[in-house]
Amino acid sequence: MPDTAPNARSAAAAAAQPAFDAEDAKLVTLARATRARTGAAQGAAVRDTDGRTYAAATVSLASLRLSALQVAVAMAVSSGAPGLEAAVVLAAEPADPDGEAAVADVAPAAPVYFVDLAGSPHA
Repeated sequence: MPDTAPNARSAAAAAAQPAFDAEDAKLVTLARATRARTGAAQGAAVRDTDGRTYAAATVSLASLRLSALQVAVAMAVSSGAPGLEAAVVLAAEPADPDGEAAVADVAPAAPVYFVDLAGSPHA
Protein backbone atom coordinates (compact mmCIF):
# COMPACT_ATOMS: atom_id res chain seq x y z
CA MET A 1 0.00 0.00 0.00
CA PRO A 2 1.53 3.38 -0.92
CA ASP A 3 2.34 5.63 1.99
CA THR A 4 0.45 8.52 0.39
CA ALA A 5 -2.95 6.86 0.88
CA PRO A 6 -5.21 8.89 3.17
CA ASN A 7 -5.85 7.59 6.64
CA ALA A 8 -9.38 6.45 7.41
CA ARG A 9 -10.56 8.82 10.14
CA SER A 10 -13.94 9.71 11.50
CA ALA A 11 -15.37 13.15 10.79
CA ALA A 12 -14.96 14.07 14.47
CA ALA A 13 -11.28 13.08 14.45
CA ALA A 14 -10.68 15.00 11.22
CA ALA A 15 -12.35 18.09 12.68
CA ALA A 16 -10.13 17.89 15.78
CA GLN A 17 -6.94 18.09 13.66
CA PRO A 18 -5.44 21.55 13.18
CA ALA A 19 -5.70 22.83 9.62
CA PHE A 20 -2.56 24.02 7.88
CA ASP A 21 -2.62 27.38 6.17
CA ALA A 22 -1.65 27.40 2.48
CA GLU A 23 2.02 28.11 3.18
CA ASP A 24 2.34 25.31 5.74
CA ALA A 25 0.45 22.91 3.45
CA LYS A 26 3.10 23.68 0.82
CA LEU A 27 5.77 22.56 3.30
CA VAL A 28 3.89 19.28 3.80
CA THR A 29 3.78 18.75 0.02
CA LEU A 30 7.50 19.46 -0.33
CA ALA A 31 8.41 17.13 2.54
CA ARG A 32 6.22 14.34 1.14
CA ALA A 33 7.65 14.69 -2.38
CA THR A 34 11.24 14.71 -1.12
CA ARG A 35 10.70 11.61 0.99
CA ALA A 36 8.96 9.80 -1.88
CA ARG A 37 11.69 10.72 -4.38
CA THR A 38 14.52 9.51 -2.15
CA GLY A 39 12.86 6.65 -0.28
CA ALA A 40 14.27 8.06 2.95
CA ALA A 41 12.83 7.52 6.42
CA GLN A 42 11.90 11.20 6.74
CA GLY A 43 11.15 14.19 4.59
CA ALA A 44 11.24 17.73 5.92
CA ALA A 45 10.78 21.26 4.69
CA VAL A 46 11.36 24.67 6.22
CA ARG A 47 10.33 28.17 5.20
CA ASP A 48 12.62 31.08 5.94
CA THR A 49 11.52 34.58 6.87
CA ASP A 50 11.98 35.70 3.24
CA GLY A 51 9.48 33.03 2.11
CA ARG A 52 12.04 30.71 0.54
CA THR A 53 11.57 26.98 1.12
CA TYR A 54 14.08 24.20 1.59
CA ALA A 55 13.20 20.50 1.40
CA ALA A 56 15.40 17.62 2.47
CA ALA A 57 15.50 13.92 3.27
CA THR A 58 17.24 11.90 5.94
CA VAL A 59 20.97 11.38 5.35
CA SER A 60 22.10 7.96 6.48
CA LEU A 61 25.70 7.25 5.50
CA ALA A 62 28.31 5.22 7.31
CA SER A 63 30.13 8.45 8.20
CA LEU A 64 27.20 10.87 8.53
CA ARG A 65 23.70 10.67 9.99
CA LEU A 66 21.35 13.65 9.88
CA SER A 67 17.61 13.90 10.21
CA ALA A 68 15.72 15.44 7.32
CA LEU A 69 14.97 18.48 9.47
CA GLN A 70 18.64 18.97 10.34
CA VAL A 71 19.49 18.90 6.62
CA ALA A 72 16.72 21.37 5.75
CA VAL A 73 17.86 23.77 8.48
CA ALA A 74 21.49 23.45 7.33
CA MET A 75 20.41 24.20 3.75
CA ALA A 76 18.56 27.32 4.88
CA VAL A 77 21.39 28.56 7.07
CA SER A 78 24.04 27.89 4.40
CA SER A 79 21.91 29.84 1.92
CA GLY A 80 21.92 32.87 4.20
CA ALA A 81 18.38 32.57 5.58
CA PRO A 82 17.83 35.33 8.14
CA GLY A 83 15.46 33.15 10.19
CA LEU A 84 12.80 30.46 9.94
CA GLU A 85 9.02 30.82 10.00
CA ALA A 86 7.96 27.16 10.14
CA ALA A 87 9.10 23.59 9.65
CA VAL A 88 7.42 20.30 8.78
CA VAL A 89 8.70 16.77 9.39
CA LEU A 90 6.97 13.93 7.55
CA ALA A 91 7.74 10.58 9.17
CA ALA A 92 6.15 7.53 10.70
CA GLU A 93 7.15 8.67 14.20
CA PRO A 94 6.53 12.19 15.56
CA ALA A 95 9.95 12.74 17.10
CA ASP A 96 13.13 14.52 16.02
CA PRO A 97 14.72 16.21 19.03
CA ASP A 98 17.95 17.02 17.18
CA GLY A 99 16.05 18.58 14.29
CA GLU A 100 13.87 20.57 16.68
CA ALA A 101 17.03 21.80 18.43
CA ALA A 102 18.43 22.95 15.07
CA VAL A 103 15.24 24.92 14.34
CA ALA A 104 15.35 26.44 17.84
CA ASP A 105 18.97 27.52 17.29
CA VAL A 106 17.85 29.62 14.32
CA ALA A 107 14.32 30.60 15.34
CA PRO A 108 13.18 29.66 18.85
CA ALA A 109 9.55 30.64 18.17
CA ALA A 110 9.19 28.82 14.83
CA PRO A 111 6.67 25.97 14.97
CA VAL A 112 7.72 22.46 13.99
CA TYR A 113 4.82 20.37 12.69
CA PHE A 114 5.06 16.57 12.68
CA VAL A 115 2.90 14.86 10.08
CA ASP A 116 2.32 11.20 9.34
CA LEU A 117 3.11 9.53 6.03
CA ALA A 118 -0.24 10.64 4.62
CA GLY A 119 0.55 14.26 5.49
CA SER A 120 -1.88 14.52 8.40
CA PRO A 121 -0.77 15.99 11.72
CA HIS A 122 0.34 13.36 14.23
CA ALA A 123 -2.18 13.09 17.05
